[in-house]
Amino acid sequence: MINQNSYAKTLAWPTLGFFIGFAGLSIYGPLVPKFIHLMHLTPLDAGLLAAIANLSGSLLRLPFGAWADRRGFKLPFLTLLTAAVLGLLGIVWVMATHYPHHMNGLFPLLLILGFLVGAGIATFPVGIAQVSQAAPHTRQGTALALYAGLGNLAPGIFALLLPFAFAHIGLIPAYSLWALLMLIGIGIYARESPSVALLKPNKTDSPFLTALRTAATWPLTFLYFISFGGFLALVAWLPSFWVGTFHVPLVKAGLFTLLFTLTTSLIRIVGGWLADRISPTLVIAGSLLAVAFGAAFVTQSGTVTDAMISVLLIAVGMGIQNGAVFKIVPFRIPHAVGGAAGIIGGLGALGGFIIPPVMAMVGGVHHAPTSFIILTILALMGLGALVYLNRPSLNPQSLLKSETALDLDLES
Repeated sequence: MINQNSYAKTLAWPTLGFFIGFAGLSIYGPLVPKFIHLMHLTPLDAGLLAAIANLSGSLLRLPFGAWADRRGFKLPFLTLLTAAVLGLLGIVWVMATHYPHHMNGLFPLLLILGFLVGAGIATFPVGIAQVSQAAPHTRQGTALALYAGLGNLAPGIFALLLPFAFAHIGLIPAYSLWALLMLIGIGIYARESPSVALLKPNKTDSPFLTALRTAATWPLTFLYFISFGGFLALVAWLPSFWVGTFHVPLVKAGLFTLLFTLTTSLIRIVGGWLADRISPTLVIAGSLLAVAFGAAFVTQSGTVTDAMISVLLIAVGMGIQNGAVFKIVPFRIPHAVGGAAGIIGGLGALGGFIIPPVMAMVGGVHHAPTSFIILTILALMGLGALVYLNRPSLNPQSLLKSETALDLDLES
């Protein structure tokens, strides 16, 4: 545990790094409706383009989370952010030389560049390891939720600002300004963030392998697939949903997406706070029911207002669950938090890559409300995963316990 005087600083810089990296989730989302026409994309193509940043942002979490456990935080963070800004600069070049009349044949290149930008999303487990070691046990749920919740604001903010910037300063200047802001953020992180591990590296075993062998890792991963993977999927999906289903102007669709992102991200802090004070199991169960009912209501919505209320119910459920899941990780896998966060965060975040194409196949190119039935099915399956997580053979002590009891488990 680090000195309490350094706690605020240790929380601030990984949050900044995650914020600027996580903004890459919105790299193509606002432009997908335009790309559909310019490049004659199929629904599956459009879903892949909207979700491609999630693929690298998910897969790279596994090795980089383990790297943070063994070697410290700063180099993994900077490596990922550098890859992201290089991808963004590549997109600036493509837009400057080919957009809008020469986009045919560039779909594979856009996927590659989006994959690079998604590396910034993979900073998540690196920061989880850093913040969990910095925070006192009685404040870990809140600290982790603050880190993730504030970082999660980025894609919604950018989903709103990008269409506005496109309309007022143009596509190329908008992406160029984004790249400049990323470079400034990377410079600040490189200068201010701690450069060494806060705990001694585990030299006897791989944190990644330790987490792989821990049974609790897998139901937690599926739960995070539903909540955080679903959140990533909807951030990429919603702009096209509002435009395609309700013919909302692109800027207004970005505003609606920002509202979803703000709700999910800020309520995540509440989820962490609740997990510090009552049963994480009950918190997660309630959140799954909110997602299931909210998604079911969207499929029946006939107006923008009905759909918005239902989407916000999904946001509340996903946000609270996101905050509660990582409360459990430092207690169940205390010697491999980064490795576990990499697996849970990485494979869980794959939902952001897998869910949009599946929703596209259900909802079609116009993103019909029926596509949301996928989230209802996943949430109901999540209740089964939660029951499995609390089997006596998996966890000798139930998660229906207080923070004090969890601490006693660690000490025994």
